[in-house]
Amino acid sequence: MLKLAVENVSKSYGKEDVIKDISIKLEKGEIVSVLGPSGVGKTTLFNVISGLLAPDSGRVVLDGEDISGVCGRVSYMLQKDLLLQHKTVLENAVLPLLIKGEKKSEALRKADSYFGVFNIEGSQSKYPDQLSGGMRQRVALLRTYLFSKEVALLDEPFSALDAITKVNMHSWYMEVMKEIKLTTLFITHDIDEALMLSDRIYIMTGKPGRIEEELIIDVEKPRHEDFLWSDEFALYKKHIMKLLKVD
Repeated sequence: MLKLAVENVSKSYGKEDVIKDISIKLEKGEIVSVLGPSGVGKTTLFNVISGLLAPDSGRVVLDGEDISGVCGRVSYMLQKDLLLQHKTVLENAVLPLLIKGEKKSEALRKADSYFGVFNIEGSQSKYPDQLSGGMRQRVALLRTYLFSKEVALLDEPFSALDAITKVNMHSWYMEVMKEIKLTTLFITHDIDEALMLSDRIYIMTGKPGRIEEELIIDVEKPRHEDFLWSDEFALYKKHIMKLLKVD
C-alpha cells in the first residue's frame, strides 16, 4: 500500500538548482534509504518532504493527499538527539503530544506505554546526560514516533554513535520496526547501514541532485550481522560504489 510519494520534485536556492526532478515512493511499513555524497541535496529533499520548504515544482503526497509545503504531517529527526537537558526522559518524549494539544495526564500515560517497546524502560525519571548515546537516540526516536506514527524522516540518526553501539542500534531498530510498523525514510552516507536496514535504496548523485537508481535489497529481514560478510552483500556494495564512483 503506497504511503508516501515524492513526485518530480525540484528545488532551487536563488539561481542554484539543488535537487532536480526527484521521484521516490514509500510503501506502508517500509524502511527506505536515500544514499549519496555530501552536498547532493539529501537534506533539502527532506526539508521539502517535511514541509519546511515548498518545492519549486512537483509535489509530496501522503495517503493520496498533497502535503507540499505543509508541516506537521510527517516526523523529522535530525542527526543530533536534541533532548532538552533540563527535562526528564519522559518529559522529553511526551513533548510532541503536548504540542498537539493532548491533556498532560493522557499524554504522559501514552508516552510511558512505549518505553518497553523502545527498550528504555526504567529511564523515565532520568535526565538526558545520565544516558548512553544509544539510549538517548532511542528516546529521540520515541519522540519522533509520537509526533507522527505515519512516516518518519531520519537524517543520519546513528552517525554519532561508536561502531559497536551503531551495530547494536541497527539490530534493535529492525526489531522495533517490526512491532510498530513505522514507515521510515533514512538519509545516510553509510553504505553498510543502508544495506543492513533498507528494503530499497535510492542512490542520489550529481549537482543538482538526482536519483541515479532505485535498488531493491532482496534479502529477508531482520538481517543479521552475517549478512555483512556475505557474497550478496559484497555485490550490492560494489554496485553502489560504482554508481557513486567511489574508488
